Amino acid sequence: MKKYILSLSLILMATGLTHAQSFNENIAPIIYKHCGGCHRPGEIGPFTLTNYQEVSNWGGTIKYVTESRYMPPWKPDPSYRNFQHENILTNDEIAQIGKWVDNGMPEGDPSKFYPFPNYPSGSQIGTPDLVVSFAKKYIHKGNGKDEYRYFVLPTNLTEDKDLVALEMRPGNTKVVHHTLFWADPTGAARAEDAKSPEYGYTGGGSSALSGEQLPGYVPGQKPNQFTAGMAQKVPKGSDLVLQMHYAPTSVDEADSSVVNLFFAKKPATRYVYNKILLPTDLVNGPFIIPANQVKEFHAVYKIPLQVSLTGIWPHCHMLGQKWEAYAKLPDGTKIPLVKINDWDFNWQGGYYFNKLIVLPVNTEIHAFCTYDNTVNNPVNPNNPPKPITWGEGTSDEMFYLPISYVIALPGDENVLLGSADPKADNIVYEDATIYPIIPNPVKDEIKIGFVLSHDAVISMSVYDERGNKIQDLIQSSSYPQGQHVVKSKISNIPNGVYIVRLATNNKFVSQRFVVAN
Repeated sequence: MKKYILSLSLILMATGLTHAQSFNENIAPIIYKHCGGCHRPGEIGPFTLTNYQEVSNWGGTIKYVTESRYMPPWKPDPSYRNFQHENILTNDEIAQIGKWVDNGMPEGDPSKFYPFPNYPSGSQIGTPDLVVSFAKKYIHKGNGKDEYRYFVLPTNLTEDKDLVALEMRPGNTKVVHHTLFWADPTGAARAEDAKSPEYGYTGGGSSALSGEQLPGYVPGQKPNQFTAGMAQKVPKGSDLVLQMHYAPTSVDEADSSVVNLFFAKKPATRYVYNKILLPTDLVNGPFIIPANQVKEFHAVYKIPLQVSLTGIWPHCHMLGQKWEAYAKLPDGTKIPLVKINDWDFNWQGGYYFNKLIVLPVNTEIHAFCTYDNTVNNPVNPNNPPKPITWGEGTSDEMFYLPISYVIALPGDENVLLGSADPKADNIVYEDATIYPIIPNPVKDEIKIGFVLSHDAVISMSVYDERGNKIQDLIQSSSYPQGQHVVKSKISNIPNGVYIVRLATNNKFVSQRFVVAN
């Protein structure tokens, strides 16, 4: 019996060693999926996490910030409402990271090396239909202060367009904190800009901002894509107006940003609008936060027609502590919309529902935001505290809650949102696509562009016309959603007709090309 127990113990020990956490098998897939979007060269992360050495150098920090759920920065409470593009670590993933760090951060079997994803450049979601950019660089002063600045980018559109996605590509990720967008067909923003001797202008209140707000930008979030025939209209001749929030810096920083616009391939059948809850909707106003007080404000808006909600964007500044918004139906039923228990000004965003939320006429939207204007708030911009009211500056405050919606139609309760929606006829690209190979015929080098609609492990190979594999270009490598380009020498391939084939988990796509050396 003793021998049996000893043998069993050795087997269990061996099994435990076999299943010990290693970077290549367990940790790399977690870190690269949840952290790689920001912690890579050229993005907002303060350090890179693209290989074993980089991750192990920060192992203790990663364990701490994941166990405390400070990272990855997803603020909405998932037990209250789920959204598209959630970036949340599971309890099991957090435990795996912790065990790996505690066990000395082993790299693992080299044969199971897990490569860092090949993130695209230029766009995360595909080939834009229109690219607008700064006319010149703007210098954000290194005076340690926030700056809100408006920029006017002409679109030169000769006809109305249906916008299905807007993607901000910040020129300087060190200082671009977040960006709001509007389409201005009136020329009001352009006239305001002309009054400023510098590029762009400061101050709000322009009539250019009275139209529909377009999707905004915050670091770390993928752009939203309207699906199921939905879009926002951009009138012909519009200027794209950006409200850019530049974060404080101690040295001058130059920025020249770019915006990608994606338009519907078919005419939109439904338009997305925004209702913005403001201090005028408060039932306990005015919007004044006295010094040395914690104060909750409550806004109520009664919906005058039946609508279907698509998203919600809570916004406030440094005094904000928590948000909650829900819909109260005429029969008293409560439908949760969003709840943020630990507001963080540095990590805010727009949140899009997984499916349409249908609300009948006379539904009430209730929104609550709590502000802490005391010395107990470690990020209170004023010491000692002073009374605060509405303003654009970081040291001012806002109660600002855009809610996106479409006019309701029968069956909306069954409409899913996001790129996986089978009814989505305005998707920017298909599941996986290879672009036609240019130039063709090919001589010494082949250049292959392709797009993925979701993160995937892919392979790409060259075959002859009989189906014989000639050359591997990509072997089981992880690529994220978006646009990519692969280049490869083909000087050893004889002249003839060939096929390049891209394989995902569930699809093959291909393009023919000719080799003529």
